[in-house]
Amino acid sequence: MNLRLLYSIISVLFATVAYAQISFSNIPVQVGIDIPCGNTYLGNGITFFDYDNDGWDDITMATSSGDPIHFLKNIGGFFVNQNMNIELPNDHQSRQINWVDIDNDGDNDLFITSDTHGNSLFENLGNMVMQDITAASGMLPEVFPYYGASWGDYNNDSYLDVFISVRDIDIPSILYKNNGNGTFTLANSEAGLLDDGMMSFCSAFLDYDNDGDQDIYVSNDKEAYRNLMYKNNGDGTFTEVGQETGTDLLIDAMSVTVDDLNSDGWLDIYVTNDGTEDSALLINNGNGTFSDLSSSYGTVDDIIGWGAIFVDADNDTDLDLYVSGETDASFPQYLSSAFYENMGNNSFQLNNTAVPNDISESYSNAIGDLDNDGYTDFVVNNINHPNISFWKNSTPQTNNWLKVKLVGTVSNRNGVGSFIEISINGQKQYGYTLIGEGYLSQNSATEFFGLGSKDTIDYVRVNWLSGIEDVIYNVSANQTLNIVEGSALSINESNLGQFFYYPNPVSDILTLNSALDTIKEVTIFNMLGQQVMQLQPNALTSKLDMSNLQTGTYFVRVTSNNVIETTRVVKQ
Repeated sequence: MNLRLLYSIISVLFATVAYAQISFSNIPVQVGIDIPCGNTYLGNGITFFDYDNDGWDDITMATSSGDPIHFLKNIGGFFVNQNMNIELPNDHQSRQINWVDIDNDGDNDLFITSDTHGNSLFENLGNMVMQDITAASGMLPEVFPYYGASWGDYNNDSYLDVFISVRDIDIPSILYKNNGNGTFTLANSEAGLLDDGMMSFCSAFLDYDNDGDQDIYVSNDKEAYRNLMYKNNGDGTFTEVGQETGTDLLIDAMSVTVDDLNSDGWLDIYVTNDGTEDSALLINNGNGTFSDLSSSYGTVDDIIGWGAIFVDADNDTDLDLYVSGETDASFPQYLSSAFYENMGNNSFQLNNTAVPNDISESYSNAIGDLDNDGYTDFVVNNINHPNISFWKNSTPQTNNWLKVKLVGTVSNRNGVGSFIEISINGQKQYGYTLIGEGYLSQNSATEFFGLGSKDTIDYVRVNWLSGIEDVIYNVSANQTLNIVEGSALSINESNLGQFFYYPNPVSDILTLNSALDTIKEVTIFNMLGQQVMQLQPNALTSKLDMSNLQTGTYFVRVTSNNVIETTRVVKQ
């Protein structure tokens, strides 16, 4: 018998005795879902996201050729198949579905990738009235093998851009820059992306080096194509640094699942593989490099893995891991799925008793909260199966929780690219906001935090992509905390070495004070490094009129006789 398979069986038996507390129940019909799954090669995506902003996570189901996209509206914990009047060709096959506010108007627009009919973009005109703006969007009309789409603001202009993965040996993946007016510009060349086809499945925008801008990690299928890490240079361009960072995996890579697994303030990445080799668990070393620690963490079982999600299933303050598998029970050499329970101390234990009889052929999965009870549920899109899987969290609710929902004002409206930090008696957890992660999926817009037995959080800190920092103190457990950017600024006056400046964010006048030395020169640069203002006050106090500058983030460089210091200031 395969030794790894034997280890998996022993792990399951051990989990039955010691780790049976976590449990999920597969109840799609009971919550209103009865939709046969098609037979799409390499699967269809799924989204568990509150598309109409009513406070309940809805499901959007990508489907195979000939089947309509299903919009499942969550009405108090029960799903109803909703007609969105979305017109697509009858033989349209969808891969990934994203709900994303492309114009920062407060409602979610709809983006669909397809490898049979190209991509589609629908603008939400309000009250979920959708208008097809694909033809006017500036996106290429050609039909390529489009798969995953991920959204981020790589140039920090407050509008979400999109990276679309193309699974082809000749056609490169595509980066579109959002122009802020409902149109997009192909940005591959100006951004410095590679122009080779890489058989890409999916990607994620993330800030792997904590420098305040968003990088891009790309998973590529087949061992001939290394995974890519595009480092954001902060000037609208990228440099590919896969080899330098240790992330240039040479495997059949499928997913890009991002979270701070070990709560050290640095984002980690999980990448699934085809079963011939282990999936990769890339732990961030905090110095610009990653190490694959899948073996030491214990996430190395035989599975042809596709979609993967991190989830604190029992709200005990650490993240567990669920992986969907391509095979059913007729292939005993492979697990059909894998649920890894986090045992603490950077170790996992396979505990498939948490998801009993999970033997469907599945590819994409996503997390959300069916009934707003604070215990995370998840949904899985299968193929060749009578229904999708809806895994309701049936774990005994003995632990507390917090959910955080962000609304950007200076940053993008969805709050994508924000770090959320919570602290309880010095123990910290971190969340990071993404759209279009995993394999062809989109998770809830709400970030979930398990609190264990604690009923009060010392503080919740949000570091927005704009540079604004909000802090809320003494937060009670078991609630959804809605945070609007700039509503709880941590400070109004900041210390820049020997200088003080206020207010930040600023609407009109930024005041600089120096108690020690005359301010000789003040220079302001935008995020592209371009000089937009310069003053030579020769005084202890300088007032900068920023009222004519566009909203966004700027760098202010202050020069005195003996000191040069630079800080980041947000213009509202």
